Amino acid sequence: MAAITSYAEILKRIIREYAEIRPSYGDVQVEMIFDDAQGHYELMYAGWHDSPRIHGSVIHADIRDGKVWIQHDGTQQGIAGELVEAGIPKEHIVLAFHAPSKRPFTPFATG
Repeated sequence: MAAITSYAEILKRIIREYAEIRPSYGDVQVEMIFDDAQGHYELMYAGWHDSPRIHGSVIHADIRDGKVWIQHDGTQQGIAGELVEAGIPKEHIVLAFHAPSKRPFTPFATG
């Protein structure tokens, strides 16, 4: 249980760091969503840039079965490397945005 708790704290720290980077355009709200009970962690943008609506995840990760499942990663360099640098082993990180058939070709967990 301690590893899962520390994984959550690592995810929240990374999301907080990215939340400090405000969009340089439009009237966009930055929202951090932390659901420790269900293991869901997300950074969202919501707002407007002229007429197009801006709404969507920048980062979405879940903790399931003792692993971090990166559901969406809209960051420039990707958070998987940051998770590894923070102490989460590659075999505990799933790049869930890749199809299951493609995951064995990554250095990360398949599921």
